[in-house]
Amino acid sequence: MKCEDAGQVCDKSQYKEASFWEKLKLNVHLLYCNPCREYTQKNVKLSIVFKKSNLKIMSLHDKKDLKKQIHQEIAK
Repeated sequence: MKCEDAGQVCDKSQYKEASFWEKLKLNVHLLYCNPCREYTQKNVKLSIVFKKSNLKIMSLHDKKDLKKQIHQEIAK
């Protein structure tokens, strides 16, 4: 497995989209590839941080309202 493919499978795996065989190949690759192992570890940590952060997103309607308010304030 190429490192580029390993990165893609790592990303897919975190979103539960990787097949059993992809995960198996990735784990074999990680046994001998230190850069990919480090990438995987950092990716896992980043995913954990996002899950714990409880981020909220603004609705499209609220974004439009905020944009309108900003433009009104700038126009004053």
